[in-house]
Amino acid sequence: MTEDSREYVLRLPNGGPEARGRLLEEMGTNGSQKFVVAAGSPARPEAVPSLSVRGASAFALRQQLADAGVMRPSVTHPGWFEVVEDVECNSPSQAAAILLGRNSNGWQDWKSADGHPLADYADLPGWGPARAWLVRGGNVSGLDLFPRLWRPQGLVTLAARHLRQGSGIEEGMSKDRLRTAVEEDYASTASYSQKQALVEELHAFLSRMRPGDTVCALSGGRLHVGEITGSAEQIASDDGRSNLRRPVEWADAEHPYEDLPEELRQKLSAQREVVDLTAAKDLIDGLGVSDEELIEEAEAADRDPSVEIPAITARRELELPEPDDALADELLVHEAEWLHEVRDLLWDERQLVLYGPPGTGKTYLALKLAEFLGGGPEQVKLVQFHPSYAYEDFFEGFRPQEDPETRQVAFRLTAGPLRELADLASREGNRHVPHFLIIDEINRANLAKVFGELYFLLEYRNQTVRLTYSGDDFSLPRNLFVIGTMNTADRSIALVDAAMRRRFAFVELSPRTEPTRGLLRRWLMRNGKDDEPARLLDALNQRIDDPDFRIGPSYLMKPGVYRDGGLERTWRTKILPLLEEHHYGEGVDVEKRYGVAALRRALADEPST
Repeated sequence: MTEDSREYVLRLPNGGPEARGRLLEEMGTNGSQKFVVAAGSPARPEAVPSLSVRGASAFALRQQLADAGVMRPSVTHPGWFEVVEDVECNSPSQAAAILLGRNSNGWQDWKSADGHPLADYADLPGWGPARAWLVRGGNVSGLDLFPRLWRPQGLVTLAARHLRQGSGIEEGMSKDRLRTAVEEDYASTASYSQKQALVEELHAFLSRMRPGDTVCALSGGRLHVGEITGSAEQIASDDGRSNLRRPVEWADAEHPYEDLPEELRQKLSAQREVVDLTAAKDLIDGLGVSDEELIEEAEAADRDPSVEIPAITARRELELPEPDDALADELLVHEAEWLHEVRDLLWDERQLVLYGPPGTGKTYLALKLAEFLGGGPEQVKLVQFHPSYAYEDFFEGFRPQEDPETRQVAFRLTAGPLRELADLASREGNRHVPHFLIIDEINRANLAKVFGELYFLLEYRNQTVRLTYSGDDFSLPRNLFVIGTMNTADRSIALVDAAMRRRFAFVELSPRTEPTRGLLRRWLMRNGKDDEPARLLDALNQRIDDPDFRIGPSYLMKPGVYRDGGLERTWRTKILPLLEEHHYGEGVDVEKRYGVAALRRALADEPST
């Protein structure tokens, strides 16, 4: 970086006056270029309470200036403070923070006369919105570097012991140049996959990180947060544990790992040396700061009051609405309490299976319940499993696709329904909206083959796994729920394995019990019809010994059943074929035992009550 003679301005909040300053060539103690706040610059009278936590050095400097009388009430700008002499700060961010009274990214907040941020004029790569990163320092070649090196010296480092000094390794290098350097210098000391991973880590550390970014480290079961303040450099290191370095201003606060939000712990569990945490940056920004303090910060930042504060939005609790009597009436469920139980099971387990004989309304109930809990059909996706269904169909895999321009067919990585829904659920703005995946006939596929490594995530939602095809780090969003349906009469599949039973809650829908037992009677009553179909169904199920083959009421809840001859036709073409299959090879006369005429005679012979 070189000294910049350009003057920069900083607008104070709520239509306040402008402060002025300039960037120096000299480096501050935190590794950033120094910044001078010009005498006469206005300042906010009070600092928000969170500045002492999120910008400790700026808070201390502000207090020091006030105690020395260098920052005091302004005569020129009534109602504001001002600095009465030039103030040299360690970085543009510190300079902005002492004036604004809140934590600040000075590279973005200081602007040129024509409105461009200071970052546009700095000799630094890849500017844009600030990002967040995890760099692992808790176990580097067996040592925890955070208390030994990173905090005491204000650093974050990355081990690259075999990269030669003076080999052109520099900030802003392209991935292609880094790949060439790693291939040459690690030719015999790393495997192909290790070299690939190292290239990605080096590129993130050298070319994607920049001053103003948030950096996190895990040490001793605690998360430490800081701000990158300067450029990357390669130095000679005897042990090779820390030969790539960036200066960092570490905050004093530390956060126990077990107290972190689940979504943040998911990201931190990724098994890489450098992890992009930008998707969880809002959660990181809110650590250790109350909602009230965040609101004060937003007011100090002159934010539009109608726009939600990202850090507060990010940690808002996910909620599932409570089912009420109106929903129970709509779904013809005997009582709302049963729906409450299903809702609570979903909340606790995130996965649930509705199982029972055919015709018990499993799919219909799953869809309607998901639409109610998710707030509409847009948040619900349905897939149906079958014996040839595979991981590549369900999650992601290479599939032939035609190029619309060349008309040539090539295999391309394609997302399946679970990946698509997971990406939608984790998108910014959607993280507090429940999303539901309905898996119809979940027991008809080879579940271990379909789920693959995702089986682990069904049980451990706060963890991340490396995907088979894309190699991405993936976790199941906390707002993604899975409802499966299972037909217990399907003899074409083996019994569900113990691994699935451990990962799903199971709720039975059976003609033996409510809400299925009285469903048909409630439907007939609502539609003003005679209850004979319900009595016939009850009599039929009493003659079926195996509860898994009893017949559900949905066969008789269709308009066609109640046209002339419709009941007999439905019984003959829908219900009796199921029982023929059940008694195959047993020599049972299904019509004589289960036919409508036989059941009507039996009901007529029953004594009246």
